[in-house]
Amino acid sequence: MHDTQHKPLILLVDDTPENLDVLRGILTPRYRISAATSGELALRIIAKNRPDLILLDVMMPGMDGYQVCRQLKAHAETASIPVIFATAMTELDDEMRGFDAGAVDYITKPVHPGIVHARVAAQLALANQRRACETEVERRTGELSKSQKAAIFMLGQAGHYNDTDTGVHIWRMAAYSAALARALDWPLERSELLRDAAAMHDTGKIGTPDSILKAPRRLTAEEWEIMKQHARIGYSILRHSDTPLFRMAAEVALGHHEKWDGSGYPQGLAGEAIPASARVVAIADVFDALSMRRPYKPAWPLEQTLQTLQADAGKHFDPQMLNAFLGIIDEILEIKQKWDAKETQGH
Repeated sequence: MHDTQHKPLILLVDDTPENLDVLRGILTPRYRISAATSGELALRIIAKNRPDLILLDVMMPGMDGYQVCRQLKAHAETASIPVIFATAMTELDDEMRGFDAGAVDYITKPVHPGIVHARVAAQLALANQRRACETEVERRTGELSKSQKAAIFMLGQAGHYNDTDTGVHIWRMAAYSAALARALDWPLERSELLRDAAAMHDTGKIGTPDSILKAPRRLTAEEWEIMKQHARIGYSILRHSDTPLFRMAAEVALGHHEKWDGSGYPQGLAGEAIPASARVVAIADVFDALSMRRPYKPAWPLEQTLQTLQADAGKHFDPQMLNAFLGIIDEILEIKQKWDAKETQGH
């Protein structure tokens, strides 16, 4: 005995009621059945109650079967519903036209009960298998995404493990970086990639001595040279994963202290020779560093921070990128407020 609630739903579409009665009589013992006498009505039914499979007549007045099938395949929410054409048309060209429209099989009229059951069962089994595969791919992709997020978090935190920065700094400046990337008309996917890459910009500080990271004063010239090495160390750690995210993270780690005029480190790159990702992060990083409290300095007022950034346009920063950053300063301040609140709450 079949559980009616879990029986697959088959939609029968035919402009001849007698044909619908025949197919309903064949399929009712095993399946739930709905029926439509036109293509237009079929599409309305599908929109309200998505069937597991459609048995579709070809020759119908108004919208024929080919048009119905093509419309279903053109929309993501209905494209995966298997369509079997049931028709008296048996020419090879007719079958090819049906497959081109997106049908998965053909049943010729007059129909034979055994053939109908075999073709319907086979296509439902294939559809179930495909759904199971898609679900597994989604599950594994979700696990991979969680693993990647965990790796980003750990590498970001590792860089600041012995630093006086709070962990909030890396996520706050990463959010600034993504906002600036969007303002520069980067595609959303690339902007989000930069947000995650930016969080790992200081991974190389894991190789910097505690005495330098925790110094409650400005560094000596010798200490500063040691501190500078964190850019290359971060690059050497992150470059071992050949994925878009970690390629960008390695690029950012190496280049976020380069300066537009060529006076930065570690390579002394200038202008557009500095990767765009690193130029964006440089602005976000300096804005955050100036506007946050550190052991050796208080947080700077907004006006003083912005004046300092503007004074460095064309020297430290890409002038066009800095203009874009200043143009979204209200959004930046909203981000700052959100992350400052999290820092205050101890998250």
